[in-house]
Amino acid sequence: MTMSIPLAEAPRELRRTTPISSTTCRKLPRTQLSVDVPPNPRPARTPDTTHRARDQYRDVPAQCEAIAQLDASDPRREVLRERLIERCLPLAEHIARRFHERGEPLDDLIQVARLGLVKAVDRFDASYGANFVSFAVPTITGEVRRHFRDTGWAMRVPRSMQELHLALMGATKQLTTTLGRAPTASELAKALDIDKSEVLEGLRVANAYSTLSVDYPLTDDERPLSETLGDIDPALSRVEDHVTVQPLLDALPDLERTVLVLRFFGNMTQSQIAARVGVSQMQISRLLAKTLKDLRTKLE
Repeated sequence: MTMSIPLAEAPRELRRTTPISSTTCRKLPRTQLSVDVPPNPRPARTPDTTHRARDQYRDVPAQCEAIAQLDASDPRREVLRERLIERCLPLAEHIARRFHERGEPLDDLIQVARLGLVKAVDRFDASYGANFVSFAVPTITGEVRRHFRDTGWAMRVPRSMQELHLALMGATKQLTTTLGRAPTASELAKALDIDKSEVLEGLRVANAYSTLSVDYPLTDDERPLSETLGDIDPALSRVEDHVTVQPLLDALPDLERTVLVLRFFGNMTQSQIAARVGVSQMQISRLLAKTLKDLRTKLE
């Protein structure tokens, strides 16, 4: 390929191959020189994320070894450890974002991933010759997965169903992007190579993943969930008693039934009842005791 370039801007090596002196070259700043330039080589492939991460944290093993050689009481040990953890925070955040949109707030996942990073830094042993990234990634990932397993479920769910739930969420997200709509159960089953019945079971399990607080606002006026839930009606527990006792009350003599009604439904005292029916208070007391005893016996 032939390219024209200003001679004054030509590389020094190229100027040496021409019969024009450097002085002449300065006098001809706009002179064009035709040269054969080999085609640009194909750009090298950009290394993947894992390789970039390994290169970025290549010196971490040496730093871990330096920290391990310091005495636990040495103040420099904690300073170096904190600096190393802070430097590796992007790795933890990258892993946390991979689990985003799975039902847990991203901020919580980042905190869990950072905890996993701290464990990775403290447990890493450079003497084994392992790469730090190869050790840290599964350690951090395991911590995040453990968070989902231990705190994400509102009730005890078998681990196999938890894994199915995660697989369904990932497949749903991918198919939604591909299809432009939510996938059907059959499409999810085909994508995961499982039966449709397993998909339906996994979708039902999702209901046990998280619960809503009773203070969670459901409407635009921020009316909490607790105000929409039914409550136990104390009167309902008396319905059965009323149905059972009513025939027994109807079978009582008129005087005994009247006394019971005035006492328990009219809230009258024994003296008031005695004055109403024209007997003594003592007679009313004895009549109530006898009537209630008979009713208890019949109810038993």
